[in-house]
Amino acid sequence: MTCSFLALGTHFGKVFLLDIQGNITQKFEIVQVFGLYTREGFHENFDCPIKVVALHPQFTRSNYKQFVTGGNKLLLYERNWLNRWKTSVLHEGEGTITNIKWRANLIAWANNVGVKIYDISTKQRITNVLRDNVSLRPDMYPCSLCWKDNTTLIVGWGSSIKICVVKERNPTEMRDLPSRYVEIVSAFETEFFICGLAPLADQLVTLFFVKENSDQMDEELCARPRLDIIQPLPESCEEISSDALTVRNFQDNECRDYRLEHSEGESLFYIISPKDIVVAKERDQDDHIDWLVQKKKYEEALMAAEISFKNIKRHDVQKIGMEYINHLVNTRDYDSAARKCQKVLGKNMELWENEVYRFKTIGQLKAISQYLPRGDLRLRPAIYEMILHEFLKTDYEGFATLIREWPGDLYNNMAIVQAVTDHLKRDPTNSTLLTTLAELYTYDQRYDRALEIYLRLRHKDVYQLIHKHNLFSSIEDKIVLLMDFDKEKAVDMLLDNEDKISIDKVVEELADRPELLHVYLHKLFKRDHHKGQKYHERQIGLYAEYDRPNLLPFLRDSTHCPLEKALEICQQRNFVEETVFLLSRMGNCRRALQMIMEELADVDKAIEFAKDQDDAELWDDLISYSIDKPPFITGLLNNIGTHVDPILLIRRIKEGMEIPNLRDSLVKILHDYNLQILLREGCKKILVADSLSLLQKMHRTQMRGVRVDEENICESCHATILPSDMAKTFNVVVFHCRHMFHKECLPSSGTFCNICSAKRRGPGSGILEMKK
Repeated sequence: MTCSFLALGTHFGKVFLLDIQGNITQKFEIVQVFGLYTREGFHENFDCPIKVVALHPQFTRSNYKQFVTGGNKLLLYERNWLNRWKTSVLHEGEGTITNIKWRANLIAWANNVGVKIYDISTKQRITNVLRDNVSLRPDMYPCSLCWKDNTTLIVGWGSSIKICVVKERNPTEMRDLPSRYVEIVSAFETEFFICGLAPLADQLVTLFFVKENSDQMDEELCARPRLDIIQPLPESCEEISSDALTVRNFQDNECRDYRLEHSEGESLFYIISPKDIVVAKERDQDDHIDWLVQKKKYEEALMAAEISFKNIKRHDVQKIGMEYINHLVNTRDYDSAARKCQKVLGKNMELWENEVYRFKTIGQLKAISQYLPRGDLRLRPAIYEMILHEFLKTDYEGFATLIREWPGDLYNNMAIVQAVTDHLKRDPTNSTLLTTLAELYTYDQRYDRALEIYLRLRHKDVYQLIHKHNLFSSIEDKIVLLMDFDKEKAVDMLLDNEDKISIDKVVEELADRPELLHVYLHKLFKRDHHKGQKYHERQIGLYAEYDRPNLLPFLRDSTHCPLEKALEICQQRNFVEETVFLLSRMGNCRRALQMIMEELADVDKAIEFAKDQDDAELWDDLISYSIDKPPFITGLLNNIGTHVDPILLIRRIKEGMEIPNLRDSLVKILHDYNLQILLREGCKKILVADSLSLLQKMHRTQMRGVRVDEENICESCHATILPSDMAKTFNVVVFHCRHMFHKECLPSSGTFCNICSAKRRGPGSGILEMKK
């Protein structure tokens, strides 16, 4: 039931009904139980004053079914079926009943001895919870009761709190016992005396009576009452919050003068004293945000508002955010303030523009620039241009960063280009401004202008720009600039796009820069030996001038190179190795060998050359040239053993000539000879084994039968090999070569196939022999 009024009784026997603002709505002079919304009432004289009254939880506006009253007796009043009141005594004989709380079917009451719980559905008393501190007067420190739910009773008496849970007893254990029992799940002591209790979710709201010692006297004085929120634990509690309440004449009040009542539906708590009633309520999210803003904890306030934006009533997320931004600006934390704009202002373009102008006024446009909207929702172009002009005045690097990060359609591109151009007039070599201008030209699709600047600056993005926008027609006259910038990248790009820039055009552009032309033609030749064949003659001189190590490989691989021209160039430059190769390529091997022996004096190279040519006359020339040079003889003895008979060399050595390492050379010759003998023997064994294996295979093949049927013909008369009448006697000769003959068609001495024999002797032999 939601409480919409407060009933307040006085010592003079009057009852006042107050609304939750404290206004008196009704006043009753006679104390009795009566219907608030009907004229029906109940009046009876009692032997002693009524201390407390409890209505059944199902009490409604239109009727009440049951109630209990407490004095020295606990009386239950309920209507019978004749609509008359029936009275039952639930308890008596233990002094005055000081407190009654009714929840569902359970009634709890307190007297001077302890707390009892009664089950009205079974008409049984369940338990008796004894008072702990019997030294305290029960009339001065009364018991406080409250139900947390339908089965959980919280008892506060003196400084002790107990949490009691009513549970169902196991049917097997009942016997003569009540069907329910009570278990104390938590019991602990508090620092002060308890005046009232109320549940708050899993926590407790407690009203404490406080006494404190005087500094000047030893006597205790009454202090302000405390309203605490505590978290019960099995044997202790944890304080969550604590507030000291200021009520009138608190110095004269005792513990029994305070009460705590609560309204579950509205989370309202009433602190009642002789002179005041204080209404407390649970703080909501708006209260929490108020406190955070008051403490200037704007970050937490904004977060709390965002999390609970559906529940807050007095606050607005954007207003809190604006307060936060103002606070950051006032504390000169401009970067944080600008960063918060992105979150707080959101899609409100009007607020955005106001903030931009505020940042301009305080000279902090740079701070807000990186957080401006740049997606689907945008500010007016003039706002972005104003910021760009501000950067252009003081910070070229920052200006360049904005141009790279901002989409080109945020502002008037031509206006910014003109502004950059004006600045370049004062500082024409500034690379930052030039790069930025190139990017602006790119946004405006004036790629030729951008390319010129990139090439002038040798900027790394020049190749990306060419590929991205297909600017190959624009670079035909800029090939030298590209090559000067990065030869490797330029050549790769030119070769990859031959269909857009021809080989002839590139060669024409590089005609005055032969070193660059060589790089281009060399890479072209590496990719394809035939595409640049018309330039192979020119390449001979380029290789000779700029890249001799690759000249000989080029001469070897090119089939379009004029040998006479190449020989002329190599002889002019005295390139012996290249000249030797060309002479051998042109067939003048003896002259090539002579150059190796005379100019290179390299017997190993001469031997290699003779081996490659495999010409007996060259070997003879080599021996003749070396015969009077002992070092050359040593080289020949060590290397020619497998190509030329060493005896030819040894016989021509003059008697008495000293030859270095002759013994070793002779040993090597003998070793090579033994090796050749071993190789021949090994080969012979392999050949014999292979011959035997093949002979056996041939024998097995020849031993197989040969199928003869009516489709076979005689190779001599070309008639069917089998007669039409198989009953007659006939003779057929079949050779291993699968040729077949009638026996009468062969010569009397025909032991070999005439056809195969004729192939070995010559054309026509078989026919002639057949005729014989």
